[in-house]
Amino acid sequence: MATITLDGISKVYPNGTRALTDVSIQVADGEFMVFVGPSGCGKTTALRVVAGLEAATAGSVYIGDRRMNSVPAKDRDIAMVFQNYALYPHMTVAENIGFALRMRRMSKPEIRRRVDNAAEILGLSGFLNSRPGQLSGGQRQRVAMGRALVREPSAFLMDEPLSNLDAKLRVQMRAEVSRIQRHMGVATIYVTHDQTEAMTMGDRVGVLSGGILEQCAPPQELYDRPKNLFVAGFIGSPAMNLYECRLRQSGDGLEVQIGDQRLALSAEDLAARPGLEPYRGRTLVVGIRPEDLSSPATSQSLHGSLTVKVALIEALGSELVVHFAINGRQIQSDTSAGADGDASGSQVTLGVVSALSAAGVARFGPRTPLAVGDQVAIAVDPKQLHFYDLDTSQAIW
Repeated sequence: MATITLDGISKVYPNGTRALTDVSIQVADGEFMVFVGPSGCGKTTALRVVAGLEAATAGSVYIGDRRMNSVPAKDRDIAMVFQNYALYPHMTVAENIGFALRMRRMSKPEIRRRVDNAAEILGLSGFLNSRPGQLSGGQRQRVAMGRALVREPSAFLMDEPLSNLDAKLRVQMRAEVSRIQRHMGVATIYVTHDQTEAMTMGDRVGVLSGGILEQCAPPQELYDRPKNLFVAGFIGSPAMNLYECRLRQSGDGLEVQIGDQRLALSAEDLAARPGLEPYRGRTLVVGIRPEDLSSPATSQSLHGSLTVKVALIEALGSELVVHFAINGRQIQSDTSAGADGDASGSQVTLGVVSALSAAGVARFGPRTPLAVGDQVAIAVDPKQLHFYDLDTSQAIW
């Protein structure tokens, strides 16, 4: 067992494409680390650098206390699980799982012991004599994981292993992969573009954008305290509502002005965010998560409300996802990083709009009486607001 350490890793390809910039992170022994981000953000490149399939342009990779930069991939004592199963169709499950051990000329009794142990962990004991064509997608993915398990490596690397499965099976396999990883107790880096996988599986989640590690934190911290506008806009489904606002003096306190609407901040709210003090009279960004907006029936129970016009209602059975229009100026966080290799970090775009045309999303109870076209007041709890500097994109606390 060992830790995995990336120390100042950068990767620039010969054509000038920059895939990673100064990425530093340590994965503790037994920790499940998830890298998440949009396509082209550098998450798979980071995984391949750890595996030795890509050479870092700068920085160092350590497994345990050993620097791995010059160590060939085959000698790094790492097992990888890929998106594609790559099973041998003419071999049985047992033969597929034990193939790498046979290549190492391990003794037959030891191969059998390891294969049987992996099959028991993976729930494949009754399928050892079956061939891949006789298995479901989830079972084939377990066989692919079994090939990694039998090697008893120092670390696991997983590159979107569930992306080929249907939605229901992915939910089941998320729990399976987490259970297996905790049973093995081996440092693991898991790459995905699916934030639900990231938030439900990871002990910590690293969010990448344009080759930059924007934030790395436990899932709940990532959700509650996004470090910048990129993370705020990327984590959460539906995404956080982001608007330009102005912090105005109001008597002895302050109020947040969004378009022509205002929300009062109490002394308690301000005490919880001392970083807002220098922004009196200035323009900044306010973020409101859809689940922190309360339905019209409760709009008088909190400090303030916003008047919006219902544009679309998605009835999901357990809840209503309500799309609305609001008077204001909308902020768009750029989540399409990496297409041109420019690792420039978080980008924001200001949408200048006319009255009641900035978009927003709220999550309400399934029986909330609403109809498209309604103009309603929805409640906002100021304690749940997020604030960001418009120029730097950084969170204000």
